[in-house]
Amino acid sequence: QVQLVESGGGLVQAGGSLKLSCAASGRTFSNYIMGWFRQAPGKEREFVASINQSGGSTRYADSVKGRFTISRDNAKNTVYLQMNSLKPEDTAVYYCAALSDPFYKDYRGPGAYKYWGQGTQVTVSA
Repeated sequence: QVQLVESGGGLVQAGGSLKLSCAASGRTFSNYIMGWFRQAPGKEREFVASINQSGGSTRYADSVKGRFTISRDNAKNTVYLQMNSLKPEDTAVYYCAALSDPFYKDYRGPGAYKYWGQGTQVTVSA
């Protein structure tokens, strides 16, 4: 079992920045591929970014590539999402998620991830 707790959400103006954190507890954090997803009202949950166990490989949705950066600190059992140049369309509840697979693949479907946090709200005003 892995418990995930997100923090760092809030209200920011368009063009601003936020850094989300997701603290993990339970099983060995460094064994897990980590992902960030988001869900806007009335929309499906969508992939934002993922990172492999060591932090050396990452993948991003096209909509955030070049603006968002995912990273992790295995010593602190934490994964981060640095969000720059925020747009109103980035407004959503952001979730971190974890999955266990020794091989890092292009996991973009929410169904692939076993553990989820409760989410943190990000609101970007125009």
